[in-house]
Amino acid sequence: MEKIDYPYLCNIIGSLAGVPMRIFENGEKTYYHSVVYLPRDPMTAYEKDILSVSSHIGYYVTPEFQYYGVVRNGETSIIIGPSMQIKNDDQTLKALGFLCDVPQEEIGDFVSGMRSIIPMPLDSILQMLCSLNYMMNGEKLGLQDLRIYEHEQEELKAQTEELLAERHFDADESDEEYTLHNTLASEQTMLTYVRRGDSAGLREWTKSVPAIRPGVLAGDTLRQLKNTFIVTATLVSRSAIRGGMPVDEALSLSDAYIQKCELLSSIERITNLQYRMIFDYTERVEKLRMGKAPSKFVLDVTNFVRRHLSDPITTEDVANALFLSRSRISVKFKEETGITITDFILKEKTEEAKRLLRYSEKPAVAISNFLGFSSQSHFSRVFKKYAGCAPHEYRKRYDRP
Repeated sequence: MEKIDYPYLCNIIGSLAGVPMRIFENGEKTYYHSVVYLPRDPMTAYEKDILSVSSHIGYYVTPEFQYYGVVRNGETSIIIGPSMQIKNDDQTLKALGFLCDVPQEEIGDFVSGMRSIIPMPLDSILQMLCSLNYMMNGEKLGLQDLRIYEHEQEELKAQTEELLAERHFDADESDEEYTLHNTLASEQTMLTYVRRGDSAGLREWTKSVPAIRPGVLAGDTLRQLKNTFIVTATLVSRSAIRGGMPVDEALSLSDAYIQKCELLSSIERITNLQYRMIFDYTERVEKLRMGKAPSKFVLDVTNFVRRHLSDPITTEDVANALFLSRSRISVKFKEETGITITDFILKEKTEEAKRLLRYSEKPAVAISNFLGFSSQSHFSRVFKKYAGCAPHEYRKRYDRP
């Protein structure tokens, strides 16, 4: 049998799918191909985790919900990605660039390049992996044979056990039997309801979504459905965080649901649990907002702030963006939410800092600069005010160096 031309495979598949491709030999990257320009390889942020996928074919989901596929043949690995089902917002991509050590002057190019990668369903990535695996290893596999790897699950085991002891998830008694239609448009609509904490709107929307009633399915299809559940949990938890749910609570709850799903052996029960999970997140966000549906004004303010967390934004910046006076926007926001815009900005920056401290090894001074603080001492004061402890104390809780 002729030796496989791996660079040729990467060029053909990468150009066809529009996603970056890499070849690793003995853990070292020897080849890279991308049809879009990226100042840094986005895989850099999670290279260690992705390379730790031990099976000869598998995939990894990053905290940004980007997918990487891995196929191995001996000491040779081909890694596909990232791809995603929904596009990340600019702030998320800026944060990823920060984790990849992209120079500040090239962040714009990095964000532009990442946005040029066309979203595709997870199943498309898995089909590519199966095709590559057949060419590299002569092995015929289906989607149900692939496993998912998420480093958050291991990091949240302790919190999950505690959460499961406090809360009961009974998948036997479902309120209704809806299966959410898994299309990109439907996902975006669903995630918007979660982020806004609009359970009434979500309930009405699900009534109009076509129900999928599967017949008798093969046993190995169960793995595929569980993997889909994990991806949904990841997407929904991130939307809840954007809606105001604390990072730790959202991620721990996600892990708890995933662990519950792994214990189920019925297609119907997994479907019902997924339905309940989506509503659980939505209702929690709704409670955080004191049962009030946020006005367009509040959504405009909060969305602007969340899109510019890495900038040194002020109330004046928000006012200019919304074409309102500083005094008017300050009074109106306080009346509708109960907190000042400055408090909201600093709380959001603190939540993002907590995520970076917990899931990256970036030093506090780098995080401070990335989030637009005037100095590290200012960052430390703000963090302690809203998190209740110093940045290094928070990181120590999660055994970060």
